[in-house]
Amino acid sequence: MAFSETFPLQITLPTSSFLDIGTVVAITVFVSLLCACIVIGHLLEENRWANESITALLLGLVSGVVVLLFSKGQSSRILVFNEDLFFIYLLPPIIFNAGFQVKKKQFFENFSVILLHGIFGTIISFCLISLGAMFLFRRIGVTALKLQDYLAIGAILSATDSVCTLQVLNQEETPFLYSVVFGEGVVNDATSIVLFNAVQSIDFRNIDVITALNLLWTFLYLFFTSTALGIAVGLLSAYGIKTLYFGRHSTDREVAIVLLLAYLSYMIAELLNLSGILTVFFCGIVMSHYTWHNVTASSRITTKHAFATISFIAETFIFLYVGMDALDIDKWKGSHASVGTSIAVSSTLLALVLIGRAAFVFPIANIYNCTVKREGDKIEVRKQFIIWWAGLMRGAVTIALSYNQFTETGGSSSTEHSLMITSTIIVVLFSTVVFGSITKPLIGAVMLRHPKLPSSDETDFTSLEDLQLSFIDKGGPSNNSSNHPITRRSSLSMLIKYPTSTVHYFWRKFDDKFMRPVFGGRVFVPLATSSPTSPRDGTS
Repeated sequence: MAFSETFPLQITLPTSSFLDIGTVVAITVFVSLLCACIVIGHLLEENRWANESITALLLGLVSGVVVLLFSKGQSSRILVFNEDLFFIYLLPPIIFNAGFQVKKKQFFENFSVILLHGIFGTIISFCLISLGAMFLFRRIGVTALKLQDYLAIGAILSATDSVCTLQVLNQEETPFLYSVVFGEGVVNDATSIVLFNAVQSIDFRNIDVITALNLLWTFLYLFFTSTALGIAVGLLSAYGIKTLYFGRHSTDREVAIVLLLAYLSYMIAELLNLSGILTVFFCGIVMSHYTWHNVTASSRITTKHAFATISFIAETFIFLYVGMDALDIDKWKGSHASVGTSIAVSSTLLALVLIGRAAFVFPIANIYNCTVKREGDKIEVRKQFIIWWAGLMRGAVTIALSYNQFTETGGSSSTEHSLMITSTIIVVLFSTVVFGSITKPLIGAVMLRHPKLPSSDETDFTSLEDLQLSFIDKGGPSNNSSNHPITRRSSLSMLIKYPTSTVHYFWRKFDDKFMRPVFGGRVFVPLATSSPTSPRDGTS
């Protein structure tokens, strides 16, 4: 972390400390702003139009104006950090806690939808935004960008804001929307970063089919390897804590090893050039299923709240800084663009984001609807609209990638590169404040006014036998007066008829027979009476 050298100190204070007084003042002011965000967020808790992310963003903007006045127009920031600070220190605890707290049954029930939106949807959005920017920017008068820049813009603006999704969607009130939009966001961020890195490495003078196949292989390798690494570290932590039982001597060691192994999974992934986001997310899921139940009761409470608190502070920090960074005077001066040009470029990017997301959300949802038989499993039009709307927000990942692409060595940028950075900032601010503030009321208007009747428990059977009996009762030509014996359906037929419940049933059998005896879990630790979410979350 580097602190802004342009923030002047007008008061000379006597000090015997070896710390730099400028650093102390900057940290003090920033921590005070974090406290103010928490207090304001608490006061606005019942307000459906505001949330803590928007509060932090607006407070960051106000603070940026104040710092700008104090520094006489030299800087709007109390501190400066690059994308390394965001990706290494701030993003891991947020994504890990989301995996740790997620309702696993709900998440994996919708896993196919999540992958379709997160992978294929991101690729569709990437292509449309890149082509649209290439065609429309030249008409606006932006002509100095290269093909690599246009492709980078597509990857940058395809990255949704998973952090803001956590703020505007409620896991308890809208579990389906939360699992789909947030799950898609995690996969989407990983896909966008893979595409972004591929754009940086591709030789555009020699593009052929082999290059495209290599790109596909790279993505598949990163996705499956990153996921496997997260699962492996989670299982390692569960086995180690169950075997060594740190709690018999010190619960502090238990808490420390869980925290460090969670962070280590992310750093190992980055060290191996994998997707740290996917790794730490699946590590969180595995740890909540096995590791969390192997620690002592006091450690369970401590780890649960420690992860949530660190994640909360990191989220607030990100939005507070994004608000301050929006008034980066050097970038605005460096763009040399008129107000009209800046508005035209920003509006074009925002329109491409809207079109790019609509181009895959509605088609993919309708294709998915054609593959499911039960009406209750289909994604209704109003849910499709919410999925489209809630995924329009762009955040710190977008800004970090934008700085990475359009900032030259030494921190300087060309005129049109500075314009791209400032336009990206405008898109992030507008999408977060406008789309983020409207999402909650929109969900209330669209979803709650059309309450869904409770569905039958056809997909929540406790055993495969229940599934078979239900299938015979409802779909089979059984006749109790007949002497013919009832034919039991095969596992394959049940998998075709009730895929989600059947897979879940066999997974539970495998988990109980092979996994939990080795890695521990709720069944083998009598003191553990709940999961990080709740007993009804379907953690199995």
